[in-house]
Amino acid sequence: MAGLAEWAGAETRPRYGGTLRVEVRLPGDSADPPQIGAGIADLNGSFAITQWDGGRRAVYEASETAAGGRPYLDRVEVELARPLRDQAIDLDLGKADLIELGLTELRRQPAGRKVWPSAPVRVLALVFGPRVDDARVREALSLGVDRGAIHRVLLQQQGEISGALLPQWLTGYAFLFPATADIARARTLLSGMPAAARSLTLSADDPALRPMAERIALNARDVGLTVAVGSGNADVRLTEIRIVSTDPARALTVVAAALGANPPARAVSPEALYAAEKALLEGFRVAPLFHLPDIYGVSPKVKGGPGISPLGEWRFENLWLEGGRP
Repeated sequence: MAGLAEWAGAETRPRYGGTLRVEVRLPGDSADPPQIGAGIADLNGSFAITQWDGGRRAVYEASETAAGGRPYLDRVEVELARPLRDQAIDLDLGKADLIELGLTELRRQPAGRKVWPSAPVRVLALVFGPRVDDARVREALSLGVDRGAIHRVLLQQQGEISGALLPQWLTGYAFLFPATADIARARTLLSGMPAAARSLTLSADDPALRPMAERIALNARDVGLTVAVGSGNADVRLTEIRIVSTDPARALTVVAAALGANPPARAVSPEALYAAEKALLEGFRVAPLFHLPDIYGVSPKVKGGPGISPLGEWRFENLWLEGGRP
């Protein structure tokens, strides 16, 4: 029995060696390797990029001089621009060790599958273009979205419903921004407005968001708006903005830049930060809907971790791969 216990302990003991195979949707946007600090290139300084096939594949080798000591893994291989469904198949077949999970793929994961989520760091929002110049229309669409139903059905209760740009875990005040539908008020805002002024086009920046865009179009019909879901240069975009810092003031500045808005003044208190965010939301040029996490599916042979930080950054230096039986 002691021999069996010793073997079982060895299966979970950190060991050096092995290649972690990662698949992501993100395409490389350059023929040259990205610089350290630029998204996929920065594996916390523990791995050095040694191969870059622009838009397709990146290979990293363990750094012998890493500040925290040499990683257990020898290598990380990243396959880029992989559709979510293909990633899920590769994980099931043992061709990948770590993959992104979309909402559809998350529902299909077998019971007991290891999943690593980040904090809710992706802001899903409606962003109105300049052609929608009547604030009543913008407010009516925001009030008409049934966030609760979308959260239950399409998002499978992942993430959080929110009317704020910054998530609750970061600021503590996101609950102060209204996020509930108000059909009666939306209809009142649109009362007497000609049909042409109540007709909009809506596009989703990510094809994976199209089902949500279609559900929003149905909600819009209930308040008296006609919304056609298409692509390209639409009146309204369903888009995603990423939270990139645990410093709320810096995070809000980055979000404002992504929206094309003037950067808010540096907030030195929670009250000032709240006022700055409220100012960005005035006029309903942007209507936040949800805060969602990054979610990764993990092979059973990956040990240690989690390898994902609250901001969704990769932290692979303390991961190792389970070895075969002796």
